Amino acid sequence: MNDFTKPAIIPRENLDFGLDGDIPKYWLNNDPAKTRFFDALSVSFPEGERYFIESVRAFKDKIVDPKLIEEVKAFTRQEAQHGIAHTQYNNRLQAQGIRVDVIEKDIRTLLKHRSKILSRDMNLAFTAAAEHVTAIMCHGMVEKRELMDQFDPRMRALYAWHAMEEVEHKAVAFDVMANYSNIGYFRRVLVMLAFSIPFNFGILSVANYMLRVDRFGFWQRAGMLTKLVWWLYKPTGGIISSLTGHYLKWFKPNFHPWGSGEVAMYKLWMDCLKSENNDPVKATNTAVDKILNA
Repeated sequence: MNDFTKPAIIPRENLDFGLDGDIPKYWLNNDPAKTRFFDALSVSFPEGERYFIESVRAFKDKIVDPKLIEEVKAFTRQEAQHGIAHTQYNNRLQAQGIRVDVIEKDIRTLLKHRSKILSRDMNLAFTAAAEHVTAIMCHGMVEKRELMDQFDPRMRALYAWHAMEEVEHKAVAFDVMANYSNIGYFRRVLVMLAFSIPFNFGILSVANYMLRVDRFGFWQRAGMLTKLVWWLYKPTGGIISSLTGHYLKWFKPNFHPWGSGEVAMYKLWMDCLKSENNDPVKATNTAVDKILNA
């Protein structure tokens, strides 16, 4: 691992993101497709977080390391808060005509089916894989100056806060898997492929549905989604494709989530959160201003 101090996992339960304010419908640079991509991610979080919590807590009878026991508790509290915050935002989407309730029901059904047919080891492996994908997406989001500058401040704070906490607990599920399950290298690799490929297609599918609800026609959506896919996956500088190096580290036999150290913005964001009296919107604005003016 790199020579650094691993950050503590700190549940933050009273942060106000102003999600009941006048957030524009297309809050990411007034771009419907880019906004709906992140909205689709938001819709996936509450049920996903519940699944992650259940998959890790299924091993509470096996974990004996006191430090890891405390990290699991903090992980659980953080993930629960993420679900609460994104549910608050998702209620706004429901008011826009997006059937969030139906999407969440479909996700819940899928995850319950997975929980029943797979062993707890395999469910934990899916959680560890999802946590790796989420963590590297967080790395990519907060390290891209041009992306952070385009967000509505409230949504930027929500995603930045979520990103920092994902970074804090990114190794918890993996450490439980590595020390207390029977998941070896080859199953770890297969689970990552089984998770990440459908996940990308699923988010794009939900984004397409949202654009259809917004009354964009087939050809309009085709054009929007083509541009979105290019923005996300273009060979050089794509929002997701630029994270390929981080993603592929999972496939190394000696991989560990902390092998890449911490996200560059982490300490800055935490210092700003403290200086702004735990106001996440002001803190994120201050952090981004410092980055853009550096």
